[in-house]
Amino acid sequence: MTTALFLIGVSVLMHVAWNLLARHVDKQADYLWWGLLAHMVLIGPIGIYGLFIDVQWTITLLLAVLVTMIANSAYFISLRRSYHYAPVALVYPLARSSPILIALWSIWLFDEILPMQAWLAIMISVIGLWLLALSARGGDTVHAIPWTLAAAFFTSIYSLSDKIAVSYLPTFPALLGFVTLGYLGSFIALSVQNNYHHGRVIPIKRPPMKYIVPGGLFIGTAYGLVIQAMQYLPAAYVVSFTNAGIVLANILAITLLKERHAWRQRLIATVIISSGLVLLGLSGN
Repeated sequence: MTTALFLIGVSVLMHVAWNLLARHVDKQADYLWWGLLAHMVLIGPIGIYGLFIDVQWTITLLLAVLVTMIANSAYFISLRRSYHYAPVALVYPLARSSPILIALWSIWLFDEILPMQAWLAIMISVIGLWLLALSARGGDTVHAIPWTLAAAFFTSIYSLSDKIAVSYLPTFPALLGFVTLGYLGSFIALSVQNNYHHGRVIPIKRPPMKYIVPGGLFIGTAYGLVIQAMQYLPAAYVVSFTNAGIVLANILAITLLKERHAWRQRLIATVIISSGLVLLGLSGN
């Protein structure tokens, strides 16, 4: 578990850095679109090279790539629609409740039985996520929730296809190539959506390069580290542990960024999420 936790820890730091950068970017600039583009330009060539050199392709891997591409695209579209109706503080914690679904899918698809302590730990962390979401203010919750639940559902789907694919990806460049193919589908889907809603593929504004370059380096690399961690732990464990990023981001928001709205409730939610993750760590594999 130590190796997996190290990989997840590095991934969490990258993910938090990505989200902190996003706070400084105008919403009209569509930081996600630029981040995916930057990943494909900066990291994509390394990944595609790894796929061609290091991987022995099978039907199973091809299907996993296809499922991840479709589910990733549906996740990003659902998340974007959720943000149209409600703030990130409400949407993202609910969308990250997917470990419950992943655990249920794993029982059905992989005959993967988790110990009762792991189930309890996942439930505790999810309750903390829900409490954190309830601290958000503003937005059209009624219209946001269906899209948010869809995002959680599609997270569970691509997490399982990632779990299947990882055994066929022997090197980290190959993992980055798998991520690149998944993000290519997402980038195309978001571009089509941009064109449909705004009459143009490229967002109205472009973030400064000092935000685009780190974003491109972090967004896909963090995801690749999460997939690599699935070599050592069940997918439900890995995705649960990545929610440590929400804990860290919330603490930074309360302390360094001085975001005081409902800070007591958010702090309690953070403690609950953390307690669930600690319990999950103690439950073993």
